[in-house]
Amino acid sequence: MAMVIRDVREHELDSVLALNNAAGAGILPIDADRLSFFWKHAAYFRVAETNGHLAGFLIALTPDVHYDSPNFLWFRERYSEFVYIDRIVIAGAHRGAGLGRIFYADLQSFAEVRSPLIACEVFVTSGRDPALLFHGSFGFHEVGQQVVPSIALRASYLVKELCSWPWVRSTYLNNGKGGLPALEWLSARATAAYMETDRVVLDPSDHAPQRATG
Repeated sequence: MAMVIRDVREHELDSVLALNNAAGAGILPIDADRLSFFWKHAAYFRVAETNGHLAGFLIALTPDVHYDSPNFLWFRERYSEFVYIDRIVIAGAHRGAGLGRIFYADLQSFAEVRSPLIACEVFVTSGRDPALLFHGSFGFHEVGQQVVPSIALRASYLVKELCSWPWVRSTYLNNGKGGLPALEWLSARATAAYMETDRVVLDPSDHAPQRATG
């Protein structure tokens, strides 16, 4: 069964919304306006597609976004550069097959040439929560906790340092070195908010590559 990780398409937003709001405990529900915000502003918004169906998605943002999430703001108050995982949702029929790890590996490939950190939170009831084990096995560690007042849940705040970032920054990004190479696998998602600034003219074929897995 072939699976592709790729940027979301606008006509798929209704399906993404339904998938999010059917995910159950641990995934906060959202409405169409919030999803539209992610469509316009998320640096990383990719879906997993298999046999023409969405199997999951992951949304991540950078600290330049004006986002009112208390968890996102917790990180922005403490770190100047990061890629923040707002949510990852896997459809029930595809849970337990390693798709979460595939998404995290794809996100790391995206983030490690752009940021020193990946940040996220998980809601916990104890120090043995399975979500902590998942993230710990992927290299995340806890940097703080708080009870989120609006939902009365305890959030554990996690980061993963990206060891390649200092080399990428010094080799490609510092002192007018011209930026990352113009390679398709390094291209960033063209967000609607960025396109509205008229700073770029996009070729219709200029989008992030699909990544086949499985």
